[in-house]
Amino acid sequence: MNIALPFFYFAIVWIYGKAFFSDLQWARRIKSALLLTLIIVHLVYLLARTIVLNHPPVTTIFEIMSVLALSVATAYAVIERRSRAKETGYFILVIAFFFQLGSSVFIRDLTEVPQVLRSNWFGLHVASALIGYSAITISAVYGFLYLMLYHEIKANRFGVIYKKLPNLETLEKMSFIAITLAFGFLTLAIIVGFFWLPRAFTDFSYSDPKLIGTVFIWALYGVGIFAKKTGELRGRKVMILSIFGFAFAIFSMTIINMFFSGFHRFH
Repeated sequence: MNIALPFFYFAIVWIYGKAFFSDLQWARRIKSALLLTLIIVHLVYLLARTIVLNHPPVTTIFEIMSVLALSVATAYAVIERRSRAKETGYFILVIAFFFQLGSSVFIRDLTEVPQVLRSNWFGLHVASALIGYSAITISAVYGFLYLMLYHEIKANRFGVIYKKLPNLETLEKMSFIAITLAFGFLTLAIIVGFFWLPRAFTDFSYSDPKLIGTVFIWALYGVGIFAKKTGELRGRKVMILSIFGFAFAIFSMTIINMFFSGFHRFH
């Protein structure tokens, strides 16, 4: 299954691409159902891996990449269903494909897994955080698509981007749905971490830079959601929020995590 998953993701990306660029009716008709099937298959694979290896599938970077692939695909499926706009799957699912490709090529089983990494609370904390970051990534993609379409319209260029992408209002809605998902799952990750991490790590500190960065991103999206609901945030401002949040999330997951964080570097 580990070998087959990248081919499944490539097939889904190809079908969504055919639906978007070639407007093939058969591709438009089956793509959502096939995506749901792939999500179920991938979920079963990760559950089986958890049972066989007796630890959540997030103990190495390449296991995490597989969870990220599933998170991106699942978050997109939710957004597609809630927005009823199915034209952007190609741009999102290609990210999931590369995550799973990297995972399948380089994944290795650990010969010895620390007991803390076998905890289901650890799995819930990391998985919810990954889903949240996946939703942040998707919201940023919609932000870039929005700005691309906006400039196409301003320049009076009405090519394939203008004809095939949803309108600006729909892209804004899809980005906001992703922001809402990100806020919800980051909330879950923070709550689990607040109660579990102090018991799991002797060097735990609430002043850890990675924790502060995560709380900052969570608060940023919380304020953004409130501002959107009250009408203070709309249009390009929503997209700027999504892109800024994504940029800070990348900074938190790379620079802060590698050079400044303490216990968060254990995985």
